Amino acid sequence: MTYATIDDIRARYPASFDEDVAAALLEDAAVTIDAYNASASEEVKKVISCRMVIRTLAASGDADMPIGATQGTMSALGYSQTWTISNGASGELYLSKLDKKLLGVSNRIGSHSPLEDMT
Repeated sequence: MTYATIDDIRARYPASFDEDVAAALLEDAAVTIDAYNASASEEVKKVISCRMVIRTLAASGDADMPIGATQGTMSALGYSQTWTISNGASGELYLSKLDKKLLGVSNRIGSHSPLEDMT
């Protein structure tokens, strides 16, 4: 089950991509979204699915970074290149802060004491 289609991805991402990979990523995105909030609206799930898959497709175009990497360095002949990915990791599906906010599960600060339930 997916919340978005290949056509939804194509409408938002102009670069060419492997449709079979995108279809598999859409299925993975649906599982991840449901783990956070299965009762979110269908439109929110569709938008987040597209955002997750597009981030992964865009990052996977960089063959120099292995999947799961968050930073890397390459050097040769006195030149070097360094990169750091601030959200998630290269080639992985992840929910951004905005995605979590759309799902209604953004970071909340609070506390609860189980002892208070006993009184």
